[in-house]
Amino acid sequence: MKETVIKTDQLSKRFGSFIAVDAISFEVQKGEIFGFLGANGAGKTTAMRMLCGLSVPSSGTAAIAGFDIYKKTEEIKRNIGYMSQKFSLYEDLTVLENISFFAGIYGLSNSAIKEKSEALITRLGLQKEVKKLVGELPLGWKQKLSFSVAVLHEPKIVFLDEPTGGVDPVTRRQFWDLIYEASEKGITVFVTTHYMDEAEYCDRISIMVDGRISALDSPSALKTQFKAATMDEVFYELARGAKRGD
Repeated sequence: MKETVIKTDQLSKRFGSFIAVDAISFEVQKGEIFGFLGANGAGKTTAMRMLCGLSVPSSGTAAIAGFDIYKKTEEIKRNIGYMSQKFSLYEDLTVLENISFFAGIYGLSNSAIKEKSEALITRLGLQKEVKKLVGELPLGWKQKLSFSVAVLHEPKIVFLDEPTGGVDPVTRRQFWDLIYEASEKGITVFVTTHYMDEAEYCDRISIMVDGRISALDSPSALKTQFKAATMDEVFYELARGAKRGD
């Protein structure tokens, strides 16, 4: 039996009369790479903020790592990692200071922080950059370091919000290698992106259009369903259907 680590039922978020997330329901299993796709403004980030316990839903229910989204937000935060394109590391701190700081926030002991920091620096090949300010690193290295810090405490789920925005294709592919490694260790990866080609790297994807989940399945199944060669074509068909009101 697979373990369900994310479960939502009719989860919604309203801002006044505007419905940002409209009654979404889905489940995600342990170790799964689950893509949350859609154009900018589709509601992806708003949904993720609710799942992370950072925003209270307007209605519906959800359980993250077995914890109720309304009642157990602190427990949720202890069992997840989070990385945002906009903010993940302090650029005026060194590489080592960032690792130590976030490891402390995640509740690791001093001995664990020392051990995991050394292992992380070696794995990423940052021995010569360990005393550099993060602001001095290339964007690709910042992204890799941000992700590695987000899973340093071995969370059940890591939420990635547009993690590869602004990086070159080679660096994006290297970043996904880190995601695969985390998944193989049993960490569930929930990733939002507007890059349709990245959908091919996910086990399953949901595609949001105007706050609703318009499709949810594996990339290959969706391409078959929509008679499409690429995920871009699938998204185009969904967006066109939404405009027609299908």
